[in-house]
Formats: sequence, C-alpha cells, structure tokens
Amino acid sequence: MSADPHRFPHAMLREIYEQPSAICETIRQNIDADELFPSAFQPIESALFAFKKVIVAASGSSRHAGLAGEIMIEDIAGVPVDVEYSSEYCYRSTHAGTDPIVVVITQSGETADTIAAQREARSRGAQTVAISNVADSTISRESSVALHTRAGIEKAIPATKSFTAQLTLLYLFALFLARKRGRMTSEVIRAHLNALAAVPPGIEKSLATWDRQAAEFARHVQQARAFLYLGRGVHYAIAREGALKLKEISYVQAEGVPAGELRHGPNALVDDKLPIVVLATRDGADPDSQLRYQKTLGVLEYIKSRGGKAIAIATEGDREVASITERAIFVPPMPELLSPILEVVPLQLFAYHFAVLNGADVDNPRNLVKAVVTE
Repeated sequence: MSADPHRFPHAMLREIYEQPSAICETIRQNIDADELFPSAFQPIESALFAFKKVIVAASGSSRHAGLAGEIMIEDIAGVPVDVEYSSEYCYRSTHAGTDPIVVVITQSGETADTIAAQREARSRGAQTVAISNVADSTISRESSVALHTRAGIEKAIPATKSFTAQLTLLYLFALFLARKRGRMTSEVIRAHLNALAAVPPGIEKSLATWDRQAAEFARHVQQARAFLYLGRGVHYAIAREGALKLKEISYVQAEGVPAGELRHGPNALVDDKLPIVVLATRDGADPDSQLRYQKTLGVLEYIKSRGGKAIAIATEGDREVASITERAIFVPPMPELLSPILEVVPLQLFAYHFAVLNGADVDNPRNLVKAVVTE
C-alpha cells in the first residue's frame, strides 16, 4: 500500500498503514524461488545440524516478537527455545551447555543491551543470528549471520511496522529450520509461504475498518487509566505488545497477562471500570487452536459474569465472541501462527487513537528514544 504522507497527521499512523508493504518486502528480500535465506546461513552451515536449542535475546517490542517466535520455532521446527531479556542475558549461568544458536533481535541494530548480549554469546562460543531493520548496524556486523527486516525507515518511536516485519522474519526462520532439519518437505514449505503471502492483503483490506473501530473504542474508554490485555499461546506475546504500545504512548497503566492466569490474581481488578482486551482469534483447521479458543470463551464469560468490560479481537464470522463481549474487532481467518501478524494491527490503532484523544505526542513519547544505546 502506498501511503500518502498528506493523509496522516502522525508518522505512527502512516507507518501502521505501511505494514502490508513492509511485510511484502521482508518476504521478497528473504526468499528466492522458494529458497529461504539463500546463502545467508553458509557461515554456520555445520552448526545448523548440531545445535540443540535456540536462545532469543531482545528488549521491548523486539522481545515480544521473540516470544511469538518461540512458539513458531518450537511448533514448526521442533526446536526448544528460551527467550531472555537482553539486559539479563549476560548475567545468566554460563554452565548451560546445550550448544545453542543465539538469536538477537533489535530494530535499530544499535540497542546497547542486545549488542552486549550478542558479544557475551560470541564469547561463550555460540553462533549468533542477528535480526535488525538496518543492514549496516553494529549488531549485523558482529553477528555470525545477519537477517534483515525490510520495513524501511520508522520515524515514530513506537515500533509498528518493524514489529510485524520481525514476526514475519521469525516465521520464515522457523520454516527454514524445519526444512534444514528434515521436518518439512519443500511442498509443505510452499503451502506455508502461500499462507504467509495472504497476510499483507488481509491487513490492507481491513485497515480502514480497524481504524474506524479502534477510534470508536478509544472514545468509549477515553477516561480509563488502566487496561488489562489477555492472550493465550502465541497470542500472549501480542497481548504484551498491545499493552506496551498503549503504555508507551498514552502513559496509562496496561498489563499483558496469559488468559489462563486471570483467575490467579488479576481477576481482583475486574470491574466495570477496567477495560479488558482479549485476543480470541481461532484457526478452525487446528484442533489445538480450537481448544485454546474454547478456553478463552470461558474467560470472556467469566469477565462478563463479574461485570467486566471486554473487547475482543476475534476471527471474522465469530458470533459467539460477539455475543459475550461489549465490542469486537474482527480479523481475517489465518493459520494460528500467522494470526498474530494481523491481530496486533488493531491494537496499534487503538493505542494510537487513545493517546491522541488524551493529548499525547504519539511520535515522540516522553522519556523514550528510538534506540536505547546506553545500558
């Protein structure tokens, strides 16, 4: 989608609308005739058959992408994954000898904590894979393998298109590992790539509707000063990211929690003044997704029974969710591990509209910088 710069009052909104093209370009630049990352992994070819786990080190939104990537890699490639805060990685035990590949994720490629994590990983003898949006960045130059999202320059401080590009690249990385380790045939990989190719047009056709609905929801809860975001499985990462977006740019308290944890403490907060955003999409072809969905319906019913106000991000055509929530925003049906790329977009739009309504500078929130270059 070509975003007209005169149409958008803020860089953040423009960059939200640029996500279909950023995702398309990330796919295009990392695939050649169905070959994933052609030649990129040659420097560590032997390690691809020897490593026993993946460790992801990242901060902020990039860490949330890593949390989603954890489930993508484990489910698709069958490789165990640990996700660390970059700022904590250097202080973790050095005795866990599992021959990992360490994946470091940073939009700018200059995040101090993540650079330090990569240097520590290299000093421990680990091969590293750096994911960044800047080809000539410190983290790319110092990595064993450099992979690049192709989101283009992101001027607003909050990550939007760089985040969905990271999710896209991590999905491709999961497919790459599955192929390398003999878990998928080329035909199955192609089917996954065809499904991924449907994501950008799915976002593009929905953007205007999501924008309008997000603005309406923001007006409805404009006076709220705390929010709870709930997600299950891969969607928990998106609940965390949705909460972070709102917190970053509107200065209200927002927390992302696994949906199944609501009754283990957070339910004490549930009342008619606390908006609760619930990720309730489903993949009708995936029994595990259907089970998670049914459990999430139970959470929504519990919220309603306690007088809570829930808004759901749900799959198009879902009447059950619409009947037990105050509001619902619908996303096109997608395979379970691809739906996060779509469902985060209306959450970005809601954070944007809520912050604007409350007079915040969404492109330059207070105390924040685009790249945290000092620890």
